[in-house]
Amino acid sequence: MTSVLYDAPGPRAKRRNVLISVVFFALLALLAWFVWDAMDEKGQLEWALWKPFTESDAWTTYLLPGLGDTLTAAALAMVIALPLGAFFGISRLSDHVWVRLPAAWVVEFFRAIPVLLLMLFANEFYDRWTNVSSEQRPLYAVVTGLVLYNASVLAEVVRAGILALPKGQTEAAKAIGLRKGQTMSSILLPQAVTAMLPAIVSQLVVIVKDTALGGVMIGFTELLNSRGTLAANYANPVPSFVVVAILFIVLNFILTSFASWLEKRLRRSKRSTGAVLSAEDMEELNPAATGGTYGTGAGGTI
Repeated sequence: MTSVLYDAPGPRAKRRNVLISVVFFALLALLAWFVWDAMDEKGQLEWALWKPFTESDAWTTYLLPGLGDTLTAAALAMVIALPLGAFFGISRLSDHVWVRLPAAWVVEFFRAIPVLLLMLFANEFYDRWTNVSSEQRPLYAVVTGLVLYNASVLAEVVRAGILALPKGQTEAAKAIGLRKGQTMSSILLPQAVTAMLPAIVSQLVVIVKDTALGGVMIGFTELLNSRGTLAANYANPVPSFVVVAILFIVLNFILTSFASWLEKRLRRSKRSTGAVLSAEDMEELNPAATGGTYGTGAGGTI
């Protein structure tokens, strides 16, 4: 069966696809066996190393508090970076030079600096010039670094999403007398959100993972930092890395799954926003239903 977009594979292509799939899964199984054998040879599969993760102390003392700090920092960074990124992205599209140029400078400046360097600068800033306590300073520094970097990246995502829309959308809005602010808020942004959502979610996943940088460099007690303390107490560094990696995978999978559900919901809602006319409305619009006449002011009868 042939589609408009592609030709259905024939017998030879089907055999080739099956062969490629078999080879891929064979290589994947070989890699899994190699990792398992290497860990077994080094004694990393012994039950004594994995047993702490079946007890509550390892979770309540180390992993869950670290996970809570990771979620706190990531949530604060998301809540602040999303509107800030939208603001700078829209500002870069302004007709006013005094708005567009400063926004572009801010975005390009913070987008060019590594997020870890921003965290280190923020940590020094809060240490020297503010009254933030030493316990709260790592959280403030991590959130500040994440916000400055990711807001600048999200600003470019917003700008690209709006520019990707057909120019006819803006021209039609101007034709009916909408101002640029009304066009942006009522016409362009609602349409661009669906197109931007995959890129936005990818950046939110980056935010979650980048919280680990604060734990490594400035002592923020996030999940990876807590893993280090756990591994030191239980002498199981490799199993603790595996468990923390699984936690990050599950966390990001939940985030991307929610985003996929939200994207599908937005697409369905946009496909079903047409107005539904009642029977009375149809009678008013149909001249035959009113004895061959149009409504008042329509120019008489036919």
